[in-house]
Amino acid sequence: MSEQTEVLRSSTFSRDSLRLDVEREMNRIVDFLREGVHERLRRSGAVVGISGGIDSSVVLALCARALGAQSVRGILLPEKESSPDSARLAQILADKFGVQTILEDISGLLEGAGCYRRRDEALRSLFPEYASGWKVKITLPGNLLEKNTLNIFSATVIGPTGETITRRLPPAILNQIVAASNFKQRARMAMLYYHAERLNYAVVGTAQKNEHGLGFFVKYGDGGVDISPILHLYKSQVYQLAKYLGIPEEIQRRTPTTDTYSAGSTQEEFFFRVPFDILDTIWLGLERGIPGTNIAKVLGLEEVQVEWVTEDIHRKQRTTEYLRRMPLQIE
Repeated sequence: MSEQTEVLRSSTFSRDSLRLDVEREMNRIVDFLREGVHERLRRSGAVVGISGGIDSSVVLALCARALGAQSVRGILLPEKESSPDSARLAQILADKFGVQTILEDISGLLEGAGCYRRRDEALRSLFPEYASGWKVKITLPGNLLEKNTLNIFSATVIGPTGETITRRLPPAILNQIVAASNFKQRARMAMLYYHAERLNYAVVGTAQKNEHGLGFFVKYGDGGVDISPILHLYKSQVYQLAKYLGIPEEIQRRTPTTDTYSAGSTQEEFFFRVPFDILDTIWLGLERGIPGTNIAKVLGLEEVQVEWVTEDIHRKQRTTEYLRRMPLQIE
């Protein structure tokens, strides 16, 4: 890149660089869905797992526009540890866009697979106090803009009377907790494919760029889909589409959560560690070759803070690369 080109790119880079032409982008995705589902996949409609979150809400609305609401099914997939708000908001969303829903409580399926038992066995090896009636959440260290720390997970257990204990998770215990918890995403995907195959529909993914690019998904769980219409969009751009599409305000205002652990945790606490508007701007700057000093100036940050986030982006991309790989095979 010439020095003149670098100066030009830096001078035009701003927070608005993430702003979409939302009507044009919506039409592009609608065309992609219509052609992908009908022509390439040869399916007559779409199933979408809806959770009351912003991503699945936008995808459902886009599918309804592309394929017609009558050819879309919104599948609600709660389990006994899900937030009640998830199913409630998902139904409000589906009603708004005229999409028929199917409710599948997967608690029994998870019980049969030993999801809760295997997870709790690992938790009790670290927290002997943990018992029936306790809740748990998994988190990373606090805001990355405040302190540059590695992505070392901790568990917090909360007793029935409010007592709270937090301990760092040794790798073996973390691995068992995650492996057991991942039954939830894989069970949901199995149920989506049941309904998709029954109806001759396609399973439409709801992951966006932040989740896929940084590894915030379960391989052959929420990552195992037929078509991914928003995989190219940053999370903050998904919010732009949500506003244009008229997603219910309560969903737009809802803090993104994992809805995987009983005590609940935000996606920022559990994985991303930085607000999406800041993370997305830094990531876009990296992709455009904008110097860290310029990114910092645009965001009103110190250059070292941009360096911390940059290092974290690269680290997550590197350590989760296997999730994005196709199965290895002999050429």
